[in-house]
Amino acid sequence: MMLLAVLMVWGLSACASEPAKVKSREPLTLSPSAVPKAQQYTSQGSSAYLAGQYDVAKTLFAQAVAAAPNSGEAHYNLGLALFKLGDSEAAREQFIQAANLAPGNKVIWDSPALSPYSSPDPNLQKKEKEHPYSNQRPSFGSGPRQ
Repeated sequence: MMLLAVLMVWGLSACASEPAKVKSREPLTLSPSAVPKAQQYTSQGSSAYLAGQYDVAKTLFAQAVAAAPNSGEAHYNLGLALFKLGDSEAAREQFIQAANLAPGNKVIWDSPALSPYSSPDPNLQKKEKEHPYSNQRPSFGSGPRQ
């Protein structure tokens, strides 16, 4: 009985010590209709990115964007490299461009890389919450008393 209790405690502690899996940010492949040169740059850039060579990846992803400027995936990949290099503002621009070019791409729109920047549409106004208390006088009736 004691052995069973020890095994249960050990099993629970082993489960509790496993780190939570965080969805990693990985470069996306371009669509098959993309220019072959852009696909080549993307493939090489993805390899460099996954190897931690973010400067090299940035250069290759920038070449992919130049070869396929209408590819949301290419802009997203460049944004990832810029984000890893600490250039948050340039990364934000690339993520927004990617979201605009790929409106149906759930990976781009729901990615953890884009979420820190909230809505990619800068023209959307956030609705201000009404305060539950007002500093205005209550109004009763249809107007001022005479």
